[in-house]
This record gives sequence, structure tokens and C-alpha cells, in this order.
Amino acid sequence: MSVRPLVLALFVVVASAPHAWAEQRGPAKEQVEFGIQVAQRGLWKEAIYRWERAAQLDPTYAAAFNNLAVAYEHEGQLAKAREAYEKALAIEPNNALVRQNYDLFKEINDRAAQKDGRQL
Repeated sequence: MSVRPLVLALFVVVASAPHAWAEQRGPAKEQVEFGIQVAQRGLWKEAIYRWERAAQLDPTYAAAFNNLAVAYEHEGQLAKAREAYEKALAIEPNNALVRQNYDLFKEINDRAAQKDGRQL
């Protein structure tokens, strides 16, 4: 599965939180940033590990779940991607970038599943 450049760009933006908020995130933000660096080099399994760690450290960090969803999607783990997107949106229901990523995910994967007769 190829990387969707738009989505990759979006999750980098989502991960860029305001400075004061970022300081509160501490170790979770460090994991998210490191995950972005390794994802940009194509090391998706390491990125998943970092974003899972970020989500464990701060289960209210929507960007960590959004990034994790993008990575799961890239790796073809679609059920996990859906779950991570839904978690990100549960945390930040008005986050337009997470919503955009999730809507794109659903559009692509739900249409493919319906075409193949798979269960959603």
C-alpha cells in the first residue's frame, strides 16, 4: 500500500500542537515526534511502536491516535486503523484534520470493502 502524501502531511500538522500544550505532553509528544521522523524514512513498524507508546503515556493525545491510524492504514491493519481514528475523534470530535483523515480512510476502504463483499 502506498503512502498517501496528503495524509502524511496532515498528521505532521496534527502533531504540531501549540507550544504550551506540547510541554504538558512531555514524553508522549517526544514519542509522537520520533514516530514522525521514522515514518518519514519509511520505518512504519518503528513509528507504530512510538505512537502506541505515546498513546499509552497519554491516552488523551488525539494526534498520537491519528498518527497511529495512518500507520496502521499504511500497514494494511484496517480494523486497527479504524479503531485508532475513532479514538482520536472521541478525544477531539471537532478536530478537522483528524476528521478529514478518517473520512478519507472510510471513503477508500469502505468502498473497497463493499466492492469486494467484505464486512465493514
